[in-house]
Amino acid sequence: MNRLFWMLLSVAALSATACYYDVEEELYPTLDCATDNVTYAGTVVPLLQANCLTCHSAAANFGNINLEGYTQVKRQVDNGQLLGAIRHEAGFSAMPQNQPQLATCNIEKIARWIADGALNN
Repeated sequence: MNRLFWMLLSVAALSATACYYDVEEELYPTLDCATDNVTYAGTVVPLLQANCLTCHSAAANFGNINLEGYTQVKRQVDNGQLLGAIRHEAGFSAMPQNQPQLATCNIEKIARWIADGALNN
């Protein structure tokens, strides 16, 4: 009797999970990433402050890379280091180091700013 109970309970549990229906749009919603009106001061600086300046400020200067101030950031943009590092591309040190890659939208915003000329705006 006890064995029959456990067998029926197992069949019921397996049946209940087998009928689960996933709607892809609900599980993986597409989030729009607004890359229009991306500016250095309004978009890029806050991202750098939140993710980079702990290690790459004038005071810390890890890896001899300083991202504090437009001139310093522009230097890393011009040599391709900034985008290569945050995209975790081959041949670049993946940044932030020992951390997950930045959100795709944040990378797209920085890439858009660079594609638009990396202006000091």
